[in-house]
Amino acid sequence: MMKKLTCLLLALVMVFSFAACRSSAPETPSNEPSESANTPDDNQGDVEPYKIAIYTGTVSQGEEEYQAAQKMAATYDNVITATYPDNFTTETETVIANLVALASDPEVKVIVFVQAIPGASAAIDKVRETRPDILVICGVPGEDPGVISSKADIILSIEEILTGDAIVQKAADMGAKTFIHYSFARHLSYSTIAARREKMIAKCQELGLEYVDVNAPDPTSDAGVSGAQQFILEDVPRQVEKYGKDTAFFATNCSMMEPLIVSISQQGAIFPQQCCPSPYHGYPAALSIDVTGHEGDVDYMLSQIKEKLTAVGQESRMSTWPIPVNMLMVQAGVEYGIEFCEGRTNGTLDEEVLLGIIKKIAGGEDKASIRNLDDEETGEVYKNYFSIMCDYVDFSK
Repeated sequence: MMKKLTCLLLALVMVFSFAACRSSAPETPSNEPSESANTPDDNQGDVEPYKIAIYTGTVSQGEEEYQAAQKMAATYDNVITATYPDNFTTETETVIANLVALASDPEVKVIVFVQAIPGASAAIDKVRETRPDILVICGVPGEDPGVISSKADIILSIEEILTGDAIVQKAADMGAKTFIHYSFARHLSYSTIAARREKMIAKCQELGLEYVDVNAPDPTSDAGVSGAQQFILEDVPRQVEKYGKDTAFFATNCSMMEPLIVSISQQGAIFPQQCCPSPYHGYPAALSIDVTGHEGDVDYMLSQIKEKLTAVGQESRMSTWPIPVNMLMVQAGVEYGIEFCEGRTNGTLDEEVLLGIIKKIAGGEDKASIRNLDDEETGEVYKNYFSIMCDYVDFSK
């Protein structure tokens, strides 16, 4: 009984937390919200009052998603937000309690859960017990596709698996002879991350790169975010000394991106992309870029990254995607939720409406490729699971 009371109290307090990078992220992608999206005061006809809840990590773990959620709440009167704890792996009850608290408001018709960390499925199950009507949209899932696709109505993800080939190919194009993969046991237990790693190993063999696994501290362990970041700062120089400057680095955790970019730019090594590729992920803080007055201006951020990298001779050795994808997922979730609540979708999953929204936010048809995730072993296609992939930025041009 005391445990239940504790969860309820925690739900009311809405503890803030999670695990990504300390960057100067913009509040949303540069594209404006849909013109058809209405605030409660704008709702017309027989549309019932509704709210959309966004559930993210805190600034310390997922600043891009957090800032995107705050921007959506400032844009729409009917958007509310909450966060889950940084140590979500050991505080599953709080993760669940906070989501249940959001769903306890009968006007909440949509939940946008980004990043959908481990525990998301259990939290959705709990919500479904009393609110089976809620539309649940998950972004950046941290659970196996077969599990989360059976719980959420829509899943949005960065293309994890196919980027295994693309990241190594990009590293090779930049001159890499060695490819170092930083991760830890918890992440390697995720099927998509494990599958991407296998593709990276195979691609390295195909292209003649030496592949190296390095076990890094888990930011949710006792070492914490600071411990994981300090490890990266200290280990990159060691690896460059051992393998040379033509070494490419990749890490699976968001909180490692800033120190990785700092150290790689100093060492003259290679950085094909972040774990969650975006101009705002790690680069602003690592390169001391001031975004004041340019929040949400992707073109400005790309130009500033190019200027900073060119100044240290790294413009052809570091890259990213031109779209802040995690932020796109938050905005797309809200805009699709509005279309759903106002009766402009064909049921819960209207692929045409959803993909139209994503491509609009991305800046056009040719800016992002989207596919349904499939299981390469079983051949099963997850119809509600959409993987997003973009091209790389060439800062040398």
